[in-house]
Amino acid sequence: MAITKTILDDKIEIVTEFKHLLIRQATIIKEDGTELSRSFHRRMLHCGTIDESDNFVDTNISSETTEVKAIAAAVWTQSIKDAWKAQLISEKD
Repeated sequence: MAITKTILDDKIEIVTEFKHLLIRQATIIKEDGTELSRSFHRRMLHCGTIDESDNFVDTNISSETTEVKAIAAAVWTQSIKDAWKAQLISEKD
């Protein structure tokens, strides 16, 4: 009787004009190859934040999967980062 637990990013969506990444992570429990349960956790990644001086700080994605890193590299262009920075600054006022 072998019980296994697998965690994987099973859905990655690009949402909003700022190209936020909405990631659904599945946790799958199996016994002898038969799935017993599956649960989900969602999280969102933004391309960055601003510090107290309004400098843009890129989001650290070093611990993300290769797939998430590749998608982020493709969609988080400098123009997207600039637009997101402007949005964050406008929300401070």
